Amino acid sequence: PLTLEEVRMLVELFYLPYHHGALAQELLEHFRWLRANSLSVGVPATAPDACGGTRWRGRAQSFQLLCARTCRLHSRFVSTAGPALLYDLHPYLWDIRNMLLAASAFVLWLGCQSITAPILLGRDAEPWARRGGLFGELQALLPVGNSCDLFYHPPPLFPSSQLYLLRPLLPLDKLGDEGQSCSEVSQGLQAQLSRAPALPGRLLGSFLSLSPEYTFVLEDEGGPCGYAAGALHAEGFLQQRDSSWLPAIRHKYPPDLGAGGPALGQDTLEEAVLFFHTEPLAVPQPVLRRFPSLVQLGTAPRVLDVGASRSLALCLLSALRANGSRGVFCQVSDADRQQLSFYSKLG
Repeated sequence: PLTLEEVRMLVELFYLPYHHGALAQELLEHFRWLRANSLSVGVPATAPDACGGTRWRGRAQSFQLLCARTCRLHSRFVSTAGPALLYDLHPYLWDIRNMLLAASAFVLWLGCQSITAPILLGRDAEPWARRGGLFGELQALLPVGNSCDLFYHPPPLFPSSQLYLLRPLLPLDKLGDEGQSCSEVSQGLQAQLSRAPALPGRLLGSFLSLSPEYTFVLEDEGGPCGYAAGALHAEGFLQQRDSSWLPAIRHKYPPDLGAGGPALGQDTLEEAVLFFHTEPLAVPQPVLRRFPSLVQLGTAPRVLDVGASRSLALCLLSALRANGSRGVFCQVSDADRQQLSFYSKLG
């Protein structure tokens, strides 16, 4: 059964409509301070204000631990609560868990930045786009503006106790490969998400090479199970992809590569090679002017909880908006029913 400490946590998260418990108050105070003082990160150790960076990272670690405790509380509650109590309270705890997954990853992302220009956190969302309680307070602190569709999703009919970890792509994930940025995470995702997994660069190669700072990874107990990748300035990203990244990858994987690989599955390999040798469609200038950033998201079939996918989207959009993006677009084949359904469910 739930421990007394876990019951106390549950009460403090939903204390009173306009009065938060100790745990919720601590979460908010940490998040407000970390957001307001994010410029102290990325400071070299020899700089005069290096202690500011140390303090920031200490508070970030405390915030991460509180988020992890709340996510574990959700998992324990689903595993131990009786059916009546579970279906009464689960929607609220599920919402908070999803929000804290995104907030925790956003703070981790802030800690990975080494920029010196101020981060543009944008204007507050309109009051009508915000909900009440702790959820609404956290929502107001994420710089996603009025993207309220991301915050309104019915909870799953069958609650899952699966624990997730959402984080930015870390330098340790990346491995050099003849000047081509590759990743063990990418290979794991490729095997689980793509119908043509023979070439690891197909899924995320261009983002890992040209825009790794806007790549996020979702993990469960089985390993990587989802990703969100973006490019802040899509026009420059697409030009660089077509002029340098694609020629290099085509040289590495020539068109006749599929003919010699029956052990890998010839049809699968040929399909993957064909993907690199097909000319990408140009994005119309009006789209680029109105939506200057490019995004791409995906999850493994085993991720049935739309809340985890929503957290991925929240985190990526927060990172892009924090650095000045006014809008995003994604490229999907009109024949890819799976991806069309995935993005539609996210709103």
